[in-house]
Amino acid sequence: MTSKLDVEKLDAGYDDLQVLNQISFSLRPGEIGCMLGPSGCGKTTVLRAIAGFEPAWHGRILIDDTVVSSRKFNLPPERRNIGMVFQDFALFPHLRVEDNVRFGLKGLSHKQQQTRIQEMLAIVGMPAYAQAYPHQLSGGQQQRIALARALAPRPRILLLDEPFSNMDVELREQLAREVRSILKQEDNTAMLVTHDQNEAFAMADQICVMNEGSILQQGSGYDLYHKPANRFVADFIGQGVIIPATVESPTSVKTDLGVIRGDSRIEAEPGMMVDILIRPDDVVHDDDSEDSAIVVEKAFRGADFLYFLRMDSGIEVMCLAPSHHNHKINERIGIRLNVDHLVIFSRS
Repeated sequence: MTSKLDVEKLDAGYDDLQVLNQISFSLRPGEIGCMLGPSGCGKTTVLRAIAGFEPAWHGRILIDDTVVSSRKFNLPPERRNIGMVFQDFALFPHLRVEDNVRFGLKGLSHKQQQTRIQEMLAIVGMPAYAQAYPHQLSGGQQQRIALARALAPRPRILLLDEPFSNMDVELREQLAREVRSILKQEDNTAMLVTHDQNEAFAMADQICVMNEGSILQQGSGYDLYHKPANRFVADFIGQGVIIPATVESPTSVKTDLGVIRGDSRIEAEPGMMVDILIRPDDVVHDDDSEDSAIVVEKAFRGADFLYFLRMDSGIEVMCLAPSHHNHKINERIGIRLNVDHLVIFSRS
């Protein structure tokens, strides 16, 4: 049975230190959410409060419209039927894989346990490893077993605390996609905590960007990247630069890169100075363009180069170009803008 989760104006912390400030979000049954932010922003405290390890100072947490945390009430963690997957896997090294998965199934008969163990090992793609010990498995395999163990008792909600942070960068995103597929197959409501945006993009339906104990924006990865609500989100999600601009009309601004037009209305009067976000994919390498810039730095990424460019005005931008366009440092290359919509901030 999958459940919905509601967190309403939650304040929480440790001893006399308040960590969370008015945290609010909801997950529908079967939806995967993510708390994304830098170290120390409070995202793990949110997870601990949902699990019941930290009481609510103010506000409340509801599972299926039933209050499990409030200022006056805190349902014990063991009564919440919440599964957890930890950063260090927390597998029992002296138990075989099947007995690790069996750990949360003590209320079932042996036959029921075996059926569920075999079912979970098949779901995580490891039916042949039932008799193996954790030390005989790779990090990715151990994480799959940790997931199988957490899902075996059919928890109402699954919490994942930085589950891929000990793995290679390439493996993280792959595992995030695999875990998402498994959670969707099991129709589980889940909440992931991570500081890695690629993990968040690969796994979550809804992402909450956190900083200093508050949620700054909630939305899909696409919306956070293309429609950041403020400068922190714009800087934390993806890459880009913020350059000065002058409002020319309700849908256009003038910059050192030329006039940029978008599909949304600008909430500023013509003639006002504003700042505009330019992402690397907004700048196109074009040898036939009249506009050009000097290559200051470059980073090879396999399929493409990320170029750091300086305009004649001194403005610096980034540009993604296919990797067969291999230009040297200090070389001048042609560029043009390809901006679909404007991301505007008032001048600070």
